[in-house]
Parts: sequence; C-alpha cells; structure tokens
Amino acid sequence: MLTIDCRDVASIKNELVIYVSDQVAAIPTLKINEFMLSSLDDEKIDKMTVVSAIKEFLESIGEGRNFAVISKNDVILIKSISGKIIERDPFPSSDLFSCTHCGFVTRYEIELQNHTKIHYL
Repeated sequence: MLTIDCRDVASIKNELVIYVSDQVAAIPTLKINEFMLSSLDDEKIDKMTVVSAIKEFLESIGEGRNFAVISKNDVILIKSISGKIIERDPFPSSDLFSCTHCGFVTRYEIELQNHTKIHYL
C-alpha cells in the first residue's frame, strides 16, 4: 500500500486520484490531505510507475515545473518547489462516489450501484 501526500495540490486531489489509480490499476482510498493506493491482488505497487503517473498528470495541467514528486519508503510526497499552491475550484466531494467494500471511485452514482452488485454475487 502506498500513501500519496497531496497537501500542496489539495484542490486537484480528486482528479489526480482518478488519473493515478487508472494508470497503475490500483484501488484508491481517499483521506483529507492524502490518498492511499492498494493493489488489486497482493502484489506490490511499483512506486516509480506511480511517481511517473503523478508527474504526467502535473505536466498535463501545466504545473510540472512547480512541483517535486518525492518518494520515501511507502510515502510519495507532492511538494511545491516555489511555495506555489494550485488554487482551483475543486470538485465538490459529493461528485465522487466510493465503494465501501473495496474503495472503487467513480463520478456516477449509478455506476457505483452497478459496481456494488458484484460484491453480492
């Protein structure tokens, strides 16, 4: 399990979590200033793949030069280099739905309902 500390990019955390978890095929768990990634099976998640995915995301929004992605043990920290913090209207937290069984995250309630059914088959 990896922990990604997003304090300096809190306003884009929800978008970041969706992008990174899709890139590494992991189950995200959201917390206030961080998120955690768990593997679908018991294999370890490749930290370098997660770091690369985070850097790709930051580059895609034009913020790659303003933030460093630092990996230490099982924690990945996204730290502002110049003290700049991304100020953006975050998605309201009610726009994301999370499965209580496995942490699957989606923007659509109906997709979550359909997903939840697989846990009761």
